[in-house]
Amino acid sequence: MSTPLLKKTSVVFIAYGFLLAAITLILNTNLNDLTGYAVAQNLNLNGSPSPQQQQASPLPSPPVPASQTSSPVPQSGPPPMKPLSPLQMASSANMTCVLTPSLIESEGTPQQIEGPYFVAGMPNRSDIRSDTSDGSVQEGVPLHLVIHVYQADGKDQGGKNNTNNTILKVCTPLRDARIDIWHANAQGLYSGVKDNGTGDKTFLRGYQITNDNGTATFDTVYPGWYEGRAIHIHIKVTAFDGAKEKLDWTSQFYLNNSANEQVHTQPPYSNHGSVPVTNEQDFLFTGPSTDGLVKTNAGKHLMLDLSKQGEGYTGIFNVVVNSTGSRQQ
Repeated sequence: MSTPLLKKTSVVFIAYGFLLAAITLILNTNLNDLTGYAVAQNLNLNGSPSPQQQQASPLPSPPVPASQTSSPVPQSGPPPMKPLSPLQMASSANMTCVLTPSLIESEGTPQQIEGPYFVAGMPNRSDIRSDTSDGSVQEGVPLHLVIHVYQADGKDQGGKNNTNNTILKVCTPLRDARIDIWHANAQGLYSGVKDNGTGDKTFLRGYQITNDNGTATFDTVYPGWYEGRAIHIHIKVTAFDGAKEKLDWTSQFYLNNSANEQVHTQPPYSNHGSVPVTNEQDFLFTGPSTDGLVKTNAGKHLMLDLSKQGEGYTGIFNVVVNSTGSRQQ
């Protein structure tokens, strides 16, 4: 092969080599760009998850409604009960007394917690359905409350209780005692509570002074329910000896389940729904009294004697307290 031909052939091979190198470089560059895009999008070229995607934390799943979970949402236990003051403890009568002249035996009435919704300084009135701020009246099934307050007098009745063999005392009416009543309306709302927008309201609150028979009456509406509690009515009894407070007794009344259910089939209660908690499901009803008189199921001792009256109900209760300033034995 002549020298000119050899040189020409060499040039061709060199040029071909450069061409191959250029093509390889272009292909590698495009492949790297495509691979980089795939990594940035957490995808392999074949569409399967990339290693980065497989190692990344998964996106949080949407929350599952509590009704669709396999186990109920944990509920917090009953709130701790605030210990009663010495005067409050002394206001409980741990004895059985006899109502004269009927000779009906009545036990001391257990106390329960005041709760967060007591408001002092409410109006002196028997009809507590209206609101003193605007004159509006709460709608609901009429409920007439008759509360008798008795003190377990120190005089012996001259006999013994056949159940617990204790000396019977005489129950005498406690006159001039103040009875405060407060409870929720048909929609489960209390007045006087800033958080639910009723801070300036006074509906379903008020007090009366007991007469010579130890009796006070209230006209109200059947209470509604709110979450976590059975239907109930709060009561506080206070009395003074001159300027000195001699009685400070607080509890709650309960209404029977069948009446609760029946009332809540009617408007305006039906707008709030059926009653979710029965008396037997209520932690205060089934628990001990705050004064230690009852160790369990204190609510059974705090049931209103409820009867149907026309379109509404009448509820009667005999409260037996100790107003001597010290726990009687």
